[in-house]
This record gives sequence, C-alpha cells and structure tokens, in this order.
Amino acid sequence: MKSVGRDLTVGSIPTHILALAWPAITSLFSVTALNITDAFWVGKLGAAALAAVITSGYVYWIIRCLGAVVADGALAVVSRYIGAGENEKASSVSVQATVFSLSASIVIALFGLYLSPKIFQLLGTEIEVSRLGTTYLRIIFLATPFIFFWEVLFAIFKASGDTKTPMLVTLIAVGGNILLDPFLIFGIGPFPEMGTAGAATATLLSYLLGALIIIYFLKKREFILPLKFCKEFLPQGEVMFQVLKIGLPLSVSGILFSVVYLFIARITATFGTEAVAALGVGQRAESVSYMTCFGFAMAVSAIVGQNLGAKETGRAERGTWTTVGMVSLFTFFISIVFFTLPKYITSFFISEPEVVTIASQYLMILALSQIFMGLEVVLEGAFLGAGDTIPPMIISMPGSIIRIPLAYYLAVHLQMGPVGIWWAITLSTIAKGLLFVFWFRRGGWKKKEIS
Repeated sequence: MKSVGRDLTVGSIPTHILALAWPAITSLFSVTALNITDAFWVGKLGAAALAAVITSGYVYWIIRCLGAVVADGALAVVSRYIGAGENEKASSVSVQATVFSLSASIVIALFGLYLSPKIFQLLGTEIEVSRLGTTYLRIIFLATPFIFFWEVLFAIFKASGDTKTPMLVTLIAVGGNILLDPFLIFGIGPFPEMGTAGAATATLLSYLLGALIIIYFLKKREFILPLKFCKEFLPQGEVMFQVLKIGLPLSVSGILFSVVYLFIARITATFGTEAVAALGVGQRAESVSYMTCFGFAMAVSAIVGQNLGAKETGRAERGTWTTVGMVSLFTFFISIVFFTLPKYITSFFISEPEVVTIASQYLMILALSQIFMGLEVVLEGAFLGAGDTIPPMIISMPGSIIRIPLAYYLAVHLQMGPVGIWWAITLSTIAKGLLFVFWFRRGGWKKKEIS
C-alpha cells in the first residue's frame, strides 16, 4: 500500500524532527492566531464577553481532549504498525478509529447542548457572562463531530510521518475563521451582528470547511486510510480496546486539566471579571509557547512510534533528547520575552488598565516555568509514541489537581489575590517537568509492547 508519509527509522534525526515539527507548529500557530484573533475582537465587546469566551474555552478544550481519546491511541498503534511494515493492520485500525470517534462525538454533542447552561451555573460566573457563555458553548458543541473527525484523521496522517496535509487543512480552515470573525461578531456588510455567538459560529463553519477539505485529500491521494466499506469498517472490540487503553490515560489527564482550570477560573472569578479576563489573556499569550512545544511533541511521537516498531530503541531515545534540547532553547527565549515585555503583550488583547496589570503579573511569574512546560509536553509526546501513557497520567493528574488547593491557599488564605493563583500554576508546572524527566530516564517505555 502506498504511503505519503516519511520513513523515520533511517536518516538524520534533527532533519526528521524539523521536517515533522514545522508543519505541526505552523498548524498550531494558526490555531493560536485564531485564539488571539478571537480574544482581540471579542475583547472589543468588553470584559464580560471576553470572560464568557475564555471560560467556554476550558470546556472547548475538554471536547478536544475527548476527541483525543481515540486519536492519541490511533497515533501510537498506527505508527507502530507502519514502523513494523504492517500497513494492512494500520489501515484497519484507522478505519475503525474514525467510525468509533464519529459515533461518540454525536452522543457528546447532544449531552453538551443540554448541559451548557448548567456548566456556567456550576462556575458561579456573573449573569451576563453566563448568558453569553451558554450561547457560545452550545454552538461549539454543534461542532463536536467535526472536531473529532479532525482529531482522528490528523493523528493518522501524523502517524505516517505526514504533518504537511494537516497543516494545509488547518491553514485554510483557520484562515476562513479569522476572516469571518469580525463580520459575524460586529455584523459587517450583509452579516448579522451576533456578538460572542458570531465568534463561535465562525469556529463551527471553519471545522465544517476543514472536514470537507480532509475528505477531498483522502479521495485525491492514495493514503493509509481507504474511504470504502470493508469487513473492518465497524469497530471491533479488541481493536478499540487496544486504541482506547493507550489514548484514554493521556486524554483523561487532559480532561482533568481542563476541569481543574474551570475551578481555577472560579477561584479567579472571586477577584472580579477583570481577573478572569486577565487569566484568559495570559493563557492566549502563553499559547504561542505551548503550541510550539506541542508541535515538537507531535514530531517525537511519530519518531518514537516508528522506531520502536522497527526495533530501533536507541534511535527513539536519541530522537527524544534531541527534541528536548531544541524545545528548551525556544522556551528559554520565550521566558525572557514574557519577563521583560509583559505589558506590551497584554495590551494587544485588551486596553482596560486593570486587566493589563493583572495579566502582566501572570506572564512575569509564568516566565519561570516555560522550560519545564516544554519538558513536560515533549516527554509526554515521547511516552505517547511508545504507547506508554500511564506514566504521564500518574504525573499530570496529581500535578494538575494540586493547583486547586494551592491556588486557594495562596490567593485566598494568604490573601495574595490573583498573584497567588499565578504562582500555583507556575510551581506545579516546574514540579511536573522535573518528574517527567526523572520517569522518562528510567526507560520503562522502551519495553512497552502494542498488542
């Protein structure tokens, strides 16, 4: 079976890393640009509108994590089969993962439409924030099937060493979203003035466009996933268990991470809507750093997966530490920028002085943890490529949960205010990064079997 990907078991490791990482990073940066654009335009509507979108963003991340349950498992299994030269098995897993993921997405969308207002009741946000956020979130839930379709298909492309196709799809779809944002938010020309709902509608339409483009590429190219009915089309219990037992631990960690941030947002909300808006602004700025690290993590996942499939354990390990070195240099630079230029960065998103001040404090404190965040993200990607996702879960879950009591203790009990929340995030990130290094060096991932 012909493949459009790369053989990562031979050739220069740094060249493979950069060849895989730059399209992934470009894709993620386009998403970051979209998040920044959303925050920029919605910020013009005021702090309540921005807080509504930011709070909804945590639920949006949970949706993405749910989609990654199947996608992450498929990436690990498919890349291992490709590395071992078993393309028929890789194709079978790809088809079943796609069908299962789409089926699950419909159920999640229906639940989400019902639960959207209850989520904001739980968070205790102000009435206007809850009203705007409920409408925004319901539109995002309508996009769930398209989000899941993106996640699983992109994972399969990346498993084969092809990060350029996902990049192209993302650039086109996100570009459309960015263009639609101001028209739908402010009602420019023939478009209705939808406010925050306009931002969500633009996102929904971009995912729909992206799904159509993916189908076009799958039909145009002879790729690993054949679009045809076959005996493996319906999900088989044994295969899906194999995929889910790999994807579930990391996805549970991601979901928990998002839930934790819902509680972090609630603690932050006790200090006013401006503090919630500042949290979102700081996270939008950090997304530049995080998304770059995540792009390198995608590259290392494919490298580790294919090389373990080919029994090239030493090469898989060299690929990981080479990636860690590249990412550490980048995050060191980002730390300097965050620490020296926080007000210039935050002023881009919103002009309200109080929000700028609080968000600037967030970035200065966050600067201390950027290198450790990079260690966590890249090594999590390496564990995923190996199919050994329990260690990242064991590290990430307690590391995320501890943020809630620590944030409350520092912000409320010690009366540090929002600064205490920022310190809780930074200290926990440093601890998680160090633990990832320790556990990866133990080497248990090298012996992980996909069966």
